[in-house]
Formats: sequence, structure tokens, C-alpha cells
Amino acid sequence: MSRRSLLRALGAGAAGAALAGCGVPAAFVEPGERAGRDSSATDHTLRFANWPLYIDTDDDDESKRPTLDAFSRRTGISVTYTEEINDNDEFFGKISPALMNRQQTGRDLIVISDWMAARFVRLGWVQEMDRAKQPNVAKYLDPQLRTPAFDEGRLHSVPWQSGITGIAYNRKKLGREIRSTGELWADDLRGRVTLLSGLDESFALLMQGDGVDITRWTADDFHTMCEQVEKRVRSKHIRRFTGNDYIKDLATGDVLACQAYSGDVIQLQADNPDIEFVVPEEGAELWAESLMIPNLARHKRNAERLIDHYYDPEVAAELAAWVNYVCPVPAARDVLASSKDEETAALAEDPLIFPDDAMRERLAIARDITSEERMDFAKKWNGIVGL
Repeated sequence: MSRRSLLRALGAGAAGAALAGCGVPAAFVEPGERAGRDSSATDHTLRFANWPLYIDTDDDDESKRPTLDAFSRRTGISVTYTEEINDNDEFFGKISPALMNRQQTGRDLIVISDWMAARFVRLGWVQEMDRAKQPNVAKYLDPQLRTPAFDEGRLHSVPWQSGITGIAYNRKKLGREIRSTGELWADDLRGRVTLLSGLDESFALLMQGDGVDITRWTADDFHTMCEQVEKRVRSKHIRRFTGNDYIKDLATGDVLACQAYSGDVIQLQADNPDIEFVVPEEGAELWAESLMIPNLARHKRNAERLIDHYYDPEVAAELAAWVNYVCPVPAARDVLASSKDEETAALAEDPLIFPDDAMRERLAIARDITSEERMDFAKKWNGIVGL
């Protein structure tokens, strides 16, 4: 299942949208009620919830996580690491009752997609971090990721990894290049194109293809995009909507072009060098999945120290070499480039891990869908997708 998985029409997703939007006034937590008693000084432990396959592991023993183990050796802090986040909405449903009722979640650190992080910030469910105690974050965080609309100054969130939603295609089978989103609608791709099924995952790239500035898109932009997608569904130009299963379709050749995530394509290219990833001329979305400290976390200081550990360029480079997403620490590039291992050093030149200046000029962080917009927009999109 995709780490940036689809927004469900029913279940936890819809419930979460209703909670954040129409509000349940009692759900909002005032700033003065967010901090709990921090036991970090005497209790050298930390509970860290993350997505599956999102941290480096030892080649000989998958239970060992070198960068995390190094943190424990250096600080004496024992980390309980769980791969329990399989879907943003599912995880929201799991921990929201505790947060809404001013109770501990049992977790000191979580990683969620920024569109979901926006919901947590609006509800006042996460604590502000002390950047004075996070010198690596302050120094090395990618400038392009420092000021998301939902969290001014990145006070409540720090990117764990970043990525690009763009277009992947099989150049050999298609027989030509794709350089813009509009080329997905060419006649020779009818029935051989897939789009991502998740609203939050798919809308930005489609709007960019229409020339929309996604940092300040409007409801009219959204509805125009939906009308165009509906038309292409009716004409059967769009084969289907997918989660991460687009990887299989592209690998087998059933699909020739699709919306895709940069990190996935790096893995596909290892097996099939004919697979290309393109940041369209009109632009693509730069997104992040971010570390956050829930309200009443018992080990806030320990969590801040772990976050700063991963912003040491040496540590960030080690993690980037394993996960292959866009590294939120540009200084890690020089670390990888200096590696004596040829394959590792080559990663420093991969623009899908360290975007070059030309690519960065075409990347933008989308304005998030507000709580007031989400219910209607999700209903509209899910009707098109068939959820």
C-alpha cells in the first residue's frame, strides 16, 4: 500500500474530514494544553511510529537499523520502532480518539504525509518543537521545504523524506519522449494511462498541466480539472486509477505512462532501464512526509534529539542511500559523492534524490485542501475514481 495512499470516501477518511471540517469544536486543543510532563531526562526511551520499509536496515539482519542503532549508542536512548502506519486515514482513526480527548497516544514521534499533517496542525494535536535544540534541522533543512502553507516556519513538523509526483513512462515501448502532462492525452496513449486514485496525491500535477499555480489554486481550478478527468474516463483514455499497483502495470507494459512517485521509479529503473521519470515542463508537485510530536508525548526532548540526529548530513546520506527518496538534507549529497563505493557515489548525481537547479525550478508545494473544502472535494473526486 502506498505511503501516500488514497483518501477513502468512507470510513476513517470521511470521518476525519468531518471532524476537522465541520467541526467538533471540542476536538481543537489550545496551545497551553498540548505539552505533557516530559520524562526524557530520567527515562531514556522513545516510541517512534513510521511506515513500512522507510528506514535503512542491515543487509544481513533486517531487525537491525544502522542509523537508529547509531543514535541509541550515541545518546543512550532506547528506541521502540514500529512500522504501524499503512495509511494516513487509518492511522488518523487509530490515534484521533486519544488526541481529541486530551490523552496520550503512546507515541512520541510519528511520520505522516503533509496533507494529513496539515489536519493535525489545524486541530492543535501536535507540539511545537524547540529549534534551538535542533541545530542540524535549523542549518541543513532544504530551503524549498521550510515554509509549507499549513505550518509556517515548520515549527510543528520536520520532513522525514520528500518526493516528487510526476510522470513515469516506458520510453522504448512508447517510442517517444514525454515532456509535458498534456502529452498523456495523445491518441497513442488511449487506454494505456493510469492516474493515482488518491485526491491529495493526484490533483496537483493535473492542475499544473493546465498551467495552474498550485501554491494558490482555487475551487474553480479544482472543478475544471475534475471535468477534464471525467471526460477522459468516459472516453476510456484513462485505463484506471491506482495506488502503488501502477508499478506492476508499468513493469508489465500494460500501461505505457502514468502518474508516479519518484522514489518508486528509482526502484523500477534498477530492473528496467527503459522506464523514465519526468518532471513535466509545466511543473510537478514536491511533497514531504513529516515527523511530528503528538500532544502529551512523554519523551518530547528525546524525540527532538532523534529528529536532529537524522539531519546530520552523514546520517541523512546513509538513510537516503537506502530509501531513495528526495533527501530533505541537500548537504548529504557531498557525503554520498565522496563514497568509495561507485554505486553509492552515483546516487549523489541522481536528480530524483538530489534535484538539480533546473528541476527545482519546476517543483512546487501545493496549497493543501482546507477542512472546509475537503468533504465536497473528496466526494466529487471519489465519484470520478469510483471509490
